[in-house]
Amino acid sequence: MTAALAASWSTTTRYARQAADDFWCAAEERCPGLLPEREAGVFLAALGRLANGGDDPAGRAALLAVFGRAHRRYGLSPHQRTVALMLTATIARHAAPLPSELSALWQRAAERALAAAAGLAERAGDGPAWWPAQVIAHDRAADGIAILTVRPVRRVLFQPGQAVPLCTERRPGRWRWYSPANAPRPDGTLEFHVRAVATGSVSRTLVHAVRPGDRLWLGPPDGTGLTLDESARADLLLVAGGTGLAPLRALVEQVAAAPAGRRVTLVVGARTFADLYDSISLDKLQCAHDWLTVVPAFSHDTAAGPGEWGDALTVALEHHRPGQEVYLCGPPLMVAGARLRLLAAGVPAERIHLPDGYAD
Repeated sequence: MTAALAASWSTTTRYARQAADDFWCAAEERCPGLLPEREAGVFLAALGRLANGGDDPAGRAALLAVFGRAHRRYGLSPHQRTVALMLTATIARHAAPLPSELSALWQRAAERALAAAAGLAERAGDGPAWWPAQVIAHDRAADGIAILTVRPVRRVLFQPGQAVPLCTERRPGRWRWYSPANAPRPDGTLEFHVRAVATGSVSRTLVHAVRPGDRLWLGPPDGTGLTLDESARADLLLVAGGTGLAPLRALVEQVAAAPAGRRVTLVVGARTFADLYDSISLDKLQCAHDWLTVVPAFSHDTAAGPGEWGDALTVALEHHRPGQEVYLCGPPLMVAGARLRLLAAGVPAERIHLPDGYAD
């Protein structure tokens, strides 16, 4: 029956605009004022995707983060069964005929989804669950990698190193975590680095299909284990693999805003020189700040110079000095073995900072 849920939801999403209108009209009839009309589309897509299931753990976590906030913001607790009924009725209207067994299955799935969101609602915080942002620049920085600059309609209050749930209208209901590659800017824009992943429909869409002028949705920022302790003054060793560079570049920008005597070494790992996709920005940062040292690490480039050959962590350990705080972000395989390698190299556990599950 899981396949039947997916099939009926896929049919419903073909009529996304009409389905959102139907859902909102039902909400106004049964629970007047519950949901703003402009929010109906993103709300329905998120609820349907959450009930339908099928996401990877990180994708489901991102979806629950935004829908938990929506549950709190719209006060859904007294209306959970009614909202589940409205979702089921909307699907039945657009994926007809819907057998009674499948209808009952959707009702149960929607109620479970709402209950899961309710469990997060109390700690979800106040404020909007999501807000729109416009893509103002899209740069294909390297093969399979894009740098997106987006301008949200309201300022996103985030800390460098945090992650933001992101959804493109081209993939409604599919939310994924991405870390801004910048510290907060006066103009409020955010920069995201995205690698197209073979199994990631969202990342492939962001890299290959999204264009300037497209609308995205951003959710509430959350910690990843990579934020700086602003009261500390220890030097930093930052180790980036691939687009794991994004949150670490944001940390560099944070230090640049208030250096406080810190010295920072940023090791940027790539397979070859051609894969070092953000080299111009990194050069500008290094030229502007004498406390910053940027070290490339090439794992598959036979032309790499002395001190640049090897994976990012191997090269980084050559630059490790006692007392440094070590922040590392990169592909899952890189992160998975990093803690043991750092501990074996003598880095104290309390000085090791790794991302805690916000993968694409």
